[in-house]
Amino acid sequence: MQQKSWVAILDFGSQYTQLIARRVREQQVYSEILPYTTTAAELAARKPSGVILSGGPNSVFDPNSPKCDPALFQMGVPVLGICYGMQLMTQMLGGKVIPGEKREYGHVRIAIMDGNRLFKTIPTEFDVWMSHGDLVDKMPEGFKASARSLSCPIVAFRNEAKGYYGFQFHPEFSHTHFGYEILHNFLFPVCKCSPDWKLEDWVESTVEKLKNQIGDEEVLLGLSGGVDSSVVAVLLHKAIGNRLHCIFVDNGLLRWHEEEQVEHNFKSRLQMDLTVVNARQRFYDALKGVVDPEEKRKIIGKLFVDVFSEEARKFRNAKFLGQGTIYPDVIESLAAVKGPGDNIKSHHNVGGLPEDLKFELVEPLRELFKDEVRQVGRVLGIDQVLLDRQPFPGPGLGVRILGEVTEDRIKLLQEADLRVKEEMRKLPTYKQIWQCFAVLLPIKTVGVMGDKRTYENVCAIRCVDSVDAMTADWTRVPYETLATISDRIINEVPGINRVVYDISSKPPATIEWE
Repeated sequence: MQQKSWVAILDFGSQYTQLIARRVREQQVYSEILPYTTTAAELAARKPSGVILSGGPNSVFDPNSPKCDPALFQMGVPVLGICYGMQLMTQMLGGKVIPGEKREYGHVRIAIMDGNRLFKTIPTEFDVWMSHGDLVDKMPEGFKASARSLSCPIVAFRNEAKGYYGFQFHPEFSHTHFGYEILHNFLFPVCKCSPDWKLEDWVESTVEKLKNQIGDEEVLLGLSGGVDSSVVAVLLHKAIGNRLHCIFVDNGLLRWHEEEQVEHNFKSRLQMDLTVVNARQRFYDALKGVVDPEEKRKIIGKLFVDVFSEEARKFRNAKFLGQGTIYPDVIESLAAVKGPGDNIKSHHNVGGLPEDLKFELVEPLRELFKDEVRQVGRVLGIDQVLLDRQPFPGPGLGVRILGEVTEDRIKLLQEADLRVKEEMRKLPTYKQIWQCFAVLLPIKTVGVMGDKRTYENVCAIRCVDSVDAMTADWTRVPYETLATISDRIINEVPGINRVVYDISSKPPATIEWE
């Protein structure tokens, strides 16, 4: 599918660059994240409608701070700089940036000045989300200030003649009021984009691409039962039918009875060729005595590849390997794209296969975000219950059990997590909740049950609201529901005598505990 217009986003290492891309796509405009090293000539060849310079962890005063190609500002397309992107634009166009007296982080009220097209129809004062240390002290020639705050005299600026804009705040954050409208005004009146990024057209063209790419060959797919791999399975099955062979590795780290649900959905209901491999004991043995979260992730990821490879060798005619890679996976796994950003936690997929298993990759979802994948699933007619499944980490319960992972502790967490799900599903707002789950902590506390002293495990409940997991806020679950969850876990799950509720937002916390 060819878009008439698209927006390039140059990544300077912000952990929220993906969020900018998602906010653009929400307005049916295709966006793509590119390394900050992308040259103006490379960009010009693809004819973007506009360019956005992301934020980043660096200061423009750092000698090795990332910089874009100066010729970018000679392309004749609109450019929007966000946070570091604004400061970089200032410096490269002859303005002056200075260190701020104090770092601004969080909600800040700003006042709008007249004349900025991006603030059209927006109130003259509203709250934005700031995250910066440096400030613009002197604007480049031809620029005018567009907004100010009590501590920052140039919160936003513009050069309307050239289509250059800069924000010290983050319009992509949901915490910024009118962020959607601000980006809308950049995309349409300024960049003159067309809203032609439609997933119905994407599905049709992708099925045709898969048919052309695969031809008469066979495809292997590592099926997890999650939304991403399920949508890939249905897409591939639609394109090539029974030449798709799915492999499901039961690592023993899944949710309650999940392996049975996967077998029912794909083998019985959808009539797909599915092989289920029971490798529970191998994973339990490999994780014995391991407590470091990164080590757990690496062990689980490597062993998954080993088990998958053993089974894959039985399918000698398969030439292609299907994967549920989505756009955030692509960005986070490519160091060149991620640029100078900080690594938060490692990710794994079916990568690093042995040399004797030489497959060509088929990754039809690699340009989509999670909520776009769900929309594709709806277009394909996939059961809503499956599409509504909440995100689940690749290492499974291995990273929701803090400390050593054992079979007994897995069963304990599965039982607790089941009760969280059962009670949360009763809420009318359940479908709006991004994730809700239980975490088993590596501590024990004293309790009293039936006039008898207990010394047992602590379970934490984590519920968050989000759109794409880039930012998240803890869910305000009714006290009555929390009380019922706590009562059920303590009374029905032997081995847990205390339940706590996590009220951390992302940032600064992450959604998963490990």
